[in-house]
Parts: sequence; structure tokens; C-alpha cells
Amino acid sequence: MGTLYYGDNLDILKRYLKDESVDLVYLDPPFNSAQNYNAFFREKDGADAASQIHVFEDTWHWDIETKKAYDAVTEQPGKVSDVMQAFYTFLGGNDMMAYLTMMSSRLVELRRVLKPTGSLYLHCDPTASHYLKLLCDAVFGLKNYRAEIGWKRSSAHNDAKQGRRQPGRIHDVIFFYTMSDQWTWNWQYTAYDDEHLESSYRNVEPETGRRFFLGDITAPGGADPAKRNPHYEFLGVKRYWRFSKEQMQKLYAEGRIVQTNPGTVPRQKRYLDEMPGVPIQDLWTDIGPLSGQASERLGYPTQKPLALLERIIQASSNPGDVVLDPFCGCGTTIDAAEKLGREWIGIDVTQLAISLIKNRLQDTYGSRLKFVSGPLQRRTGVAPVSNISETENSETGATPVLCESIVRIIGEPTTPNEAATLAEDDKYQFQWWALGLVGARPVEQKKGADHGIDGKILFRDDPKAAKPEQIVIQVKGGKTGVKDVRDLRGVLDREQAAIGILISLQPPTGPMETEAASAGFYEHKTNKQKYPRLQLRTVKELMEGQGIERPSTVAATDETFKKAPESKKKQHEQKALEL
Repeated sequence: MGTLYYGDNLDILKRYLKDESVDLVYLDPPFNSAQNYNAFFREKDGADAASQIHVFEDTWHWDIETKKAYDAVTEQPGKVSDVMQAFYTFLGGNDMMAYLTMMSSRLVELRRVLKPTGSLYLHCDPTASHYLKLLCDAVFGLKNYRAEIGWKRSSAHNDAKQGRRQPGRIHDVIFFYTMSDQWTWNWQYTAYDDEHLESSYRNVEPETGRRFFLGDITAPGGADPAKRNPHYEFLGVKRYWRFSKEQMQKLYAEGRIVQTNPGTVPRQKRYLDEMPGVPIQDLWTDIGPLSGQASERLGYPTQKPLALLERIIQASSNPGDVVLDPFCGCGTTIDAAEKLGREWIGIDVTQLAISLIKNRLQDTYGSRLKFVSGPLQRRTGVAPVSNISETENSETGATPVLCESIVRIIGEPTTPNEAATLAEDDKYQFQWWALGLVGARPVEQKKGADHGIDGKILFRDDPKAAKPEQIVIQVKGGKTGVKDVRDLRGVLDREQAAIGILISLQPPTGPMETEAASAGFYEHKTNKQKYPRLQLRTVKELMEGQGIERPSTVAATDETFKKAPESKKKQHEQKALEL
């Protein structure tokens, strides 16, 4: 089961997650790189679409609110306060100090929610890694530092092109800390390189074709009494051995003990196909970056490879453990945790990220997941299935649903009144949430350049068409009238779009419905089925399941979002969950 929270992760951590409730934390927070990131929505051929939407501004500023947060951190005695005050003495009140203040309060909360056997992986780049290392030392203790992992995130750069006289920057840093000296650890292995195979596994068994090398079986430590190594004669050679005499005879009978010549020390056949590989080190070069054509690439900035998160999750958690990503972005950690049978918690501050994650999980796992929504009512590690929205609980008379996993979306509006509150608080978050109700992608909002389109759905009902058809969408959080419908009709004509949708909080008036009806119909290119060209939908109708009228995915290919690859995970026996 997984829980996806919409909101500020500091607030979510403080209010809703229990002490010692999480087994593993991975966080890939925005780096202090002083740049804006945008989510690119790619066309089917991989090219950037014309539209893009601002995701987050990766710049932190020292202001009165940041100073208050700094004071709150430093007022608590201890190592964290000491190191933050030292940072301030060195840096002063600048953007880097603002970034470290943001991170300090969150790292303190992440330590609180980790179990005594838990681990934390902090992913960062060299911009602030040296400061973050000191901060983590203060939060988790010097003795609980385990490794600084270098991940080669890109191929060689020629930084001289940018006028820089320095080595190319091609790696990220991942700091690995634990809560104690008793942490979960499962060894992960990488493949042997060709040079090692040729030098060590050059022997080939003629009858089976299996490659092997001959390994030493004498006991390390020899006659050391503390080792208690067995001492006996075997094949005419007296030594301290790794194995008991009985086990040695058994291996010899199986053909696994070889004496190349009489009197030489016997050795053990160790087959290549039985070796796990090379234990992972602190430099990871075998997991490459996502290329522009990678099937898993969704176009989200800073997206990390699924294999990277799979390695971390497999190494530092077990099936059924709880994995937390407090900056979950497009959901790579969540995808990996779901795939590997872990429970998970994801937190993100934008509705765009929440929509992307839901689309990703639906594309990857389909009907194996059941999505429910609900408000938070109490502090909890992973929100229980029983604590769900009124539209999903058993009082509605819903029949049991067969599914593998429940995904709870927490913090999104669950009623029209909550949607209205979101619209008042942040109109863009409201727009992104409302667009998610119809599976639309947002378009870029530029100051002074409102083209009357908040979102789009792309579909192709004619496979031979040069470009997909468009459904253009406007979202209105305030009052609406017939002028809004006329304006949308103008956008339809200007964009040569197939269908236009007006989503509003308020019910449409009679004149609005009349104006919408006058726009006529869009006719499907192949089956000639007709759909109203201009449709009015309220948030309430959409939340109750009344969708928009459009060509179905059977009759038309949806190209709104780049699809995440479908999971190849085997279907397990499904469980009936009473909702």
C-alpha cells in the first residue's frame, strides 16, 4: 500500500508521520543551482512539445520567513544548532544559507520518523554537498555516516565550451547515513568486467562448458587458536583447511576439489554462474543516465533512473518495509518501491507532480492499483485503508474491489468545497488539480500572455494524420458567464481544436448551455461518431465520475502524456478488500 501526500513536506512530516515509522528515506531535494526547472511534455517522436509548465523555481532566498525558520532551528540546543550557527557565521544571510535552513528542519524531522534500523540516502550535487555532509553529521551523528556514493549521471562534458577552465562535472553525490549501528543491509552486486573474466575465469569445463577458477581452500589465519581451523591431511597434503574433513570429502566426490598434480595443494572449483558478482562499491558507473529516448523518461526535470532507486531500496529495505520520499517529483522512488513490494509514502508540494505520479502508476500497474482519496485526521505512518473519503468507504454500498495495492491520495480536494478553498489559496495548483480530473496536461502560464488555454488533451483518431487532435481546456475558479463560453469558442476556432472543455466551480447558466450547444459537434474521423464540440463541466460533476465526452482510448490513441512502460511484474493472487 502507498500513500501520496500533496503539501509542504515539513508540515506533513510534523503533523502526520509517527516517530520511528519509516524504514528507508531517499530524498532528492532541489539543488541550490539558481535555475528554473520546467517539465517538458514530449510528443510521441520524443521532440519537445511547444508547451511547457513551470514546475518549481530552484532558488532559495534569505528573507524574514527564512530568518524565522533559522531561529527556530538554532533555538534548539545541540549539534544541529551549532553547525547552523557556524554556517551563518561563514556564509551570512544569503541564498545558500536559506537553502541549508530549509534542509536542516526537514532532516531533523526525517531522523525522527526513521526506525532504529532505518537508513537515509540524500542525493545532491557538488553545489552544496560539502555543507550538507556537515549538516547530516550533526543530525545523524558522525558514527552513523556510512558512505559517500558517487553516481556517474552523465557522459563526458567539455566545460571549456562554456569558458570554464575546470574538469567536466559528471557525477552526483549520494550520502548514506543510518540511525544506528544495526541497520538493514542486503548486499547488491554488479557484473564482473571482461578483464576480470578473462584473467580469473579462463578455465572452461569441457563436458558442461561452465567457466570456473580454482580458489584457495587453505584456512585464513592458519594455526591461530582463535580461528579453530581444522588441521588434517587431504590428498597427501597436510594443512589448515577452510572446510571440515567430511565436507572436503563431499566436495571432492562432487568434482569440486581439484589437485592439478600429485603433492600440490588442492583447490576448489568456483563456477562463474554461481558467483553473485562484485559487491557494490561507493562509485556507481554501471547505472547510466536517462537518455532522451529512454522508455521510462517522462520529461520531468531531474528524473532519475529506476535502476538507481531499485538498488538503494533493495540494499536498505526488505519486502513490506516502508520507503519515504519527501520530494517525490515524478515518482521514481514510488515506482521502484511498488515494483519491489515495499509500502511507500511520497510527498510533493505541486499538484502537477501528483498528477504525473498518478498517471505513471496507472500506466505502469493499471488495474493492480486502486486509487482512493481522503483527508488526514491523525498522525500516522502509512494511512490505514479504513481512513478513506466518503465517496470510497463502505457506507456507499460499494462492493469489494479486487486489487493488489491501495494507493491513497492525501491532501487533494475530496469535496467541491475543498476544491473552492484550493482555488482561493492557489489558482495554479487548483488548475493543475482540475486538469488531472480529466487527464489533461497543463500548458505554460506566462505573465501577460494568457491565450485562453489552461490544459490540453491530445488524441489521434486517424493513424495517418500528421499531428494529433486537441481538446483545449479552461479552468475557472470564480464566477462564470456566457462570455467565458464565447471566449472558449473563439479559442477553439483559433487553435482549430476538436473539442473545448470549460471546467468551473459554479454550475453553468442557461445562456451558457445554449451558447455551448450552438458550437455543434466534432465528428470522429474513422467511425463518424459525434461529440459535443464545446462542453461545460463542474468540478462536482467530475468528482462524481461524470467525465467528458471524447473519443475513447479504443477508438483513438491518447497522446497527452508520454506513457510510462507497463510493469512486467507477475500478477500475484489478488486480495479482496472491503471498501
